[in-house]
Amino acid sequence: MQIHGLQKLTLLDYPGKVACTVFIAGCNMRCPFCHNFELVENIPPAVCDDTELLSFLEKRKGMLDGVCLTGGEPLLNPRTPELMRAVKRMGYSLKLDTNGTSPGMLSDILGEGLADYVAMDIKNSRDRYALTAGLDFFDTSAVDECIRILMEGGCDYELRTTVVRELHDEDSFRDIASWCAGAKRFVLQSFTDRDTVRYSGLSAPTDEELSLYKAILSETIEDVSIRGR
Repeated sequence: MQIHGLQKLTLLDYPGKVACTVFIAGCNMRCPFCHNFELVENIPPAVCDDTELLSFLEKRKGMLDGVCLTGGEPLLNPRTPELMRAVKRMGYSLKLDTNGTSPGMLSDILGEGLADYVAMDIKNSRDRYALTAGLDFFDTSAVDECIRILMEGGCDYELRTTVVRELHDEDSFRDIASWCAGAKRFVLQSFTDRDTVRYSGLSAPTDEELSLYKAILSETIEDVSIRGR
């Protein structure tokens, strides 16, 4: 299995853990605000394979607590569960980032106990999902199912939205609040422009806007926080 990025140390990607972040290429979305667009199109050469990654993790035992699998979209790769099994056998805690479009694989992974924490994106309100995901059309039924799987399962998780001023507004979060009512945890992440973002003209919300969106979500979700402010 090819690994297309490795951040050897992070204190941010896995809440409460000293971790590394593993980037798996390929995605079924084209979000205009994506920070990792090089993993979506015109994918660069791999930085290592799974054997080399596991060798790295063996040497970091006692220094790292966890591993974060991200992308791209890790659940598009059929070998991701195999990699997760190997990482878990080494004793690491494992966090999975996903866009919530592979409910079957997510269910299997949680059923096997391969993930200790799942962070799942909620891109926008249902009527703006395609626009925010950079697609002509998007059926949210898979996202519905993934929300249900997380809310009914025993794995720790967060739902999260990267807030972009040009894509989100008060109506967005009123719909999300209804859609995700009763979720354990929801995180708002403020968009940050970087050289790796493919599209220009996008900007971060104001602090006042983020506070409003947090208040709206807090009407139906107990634990709502703002990350990156």
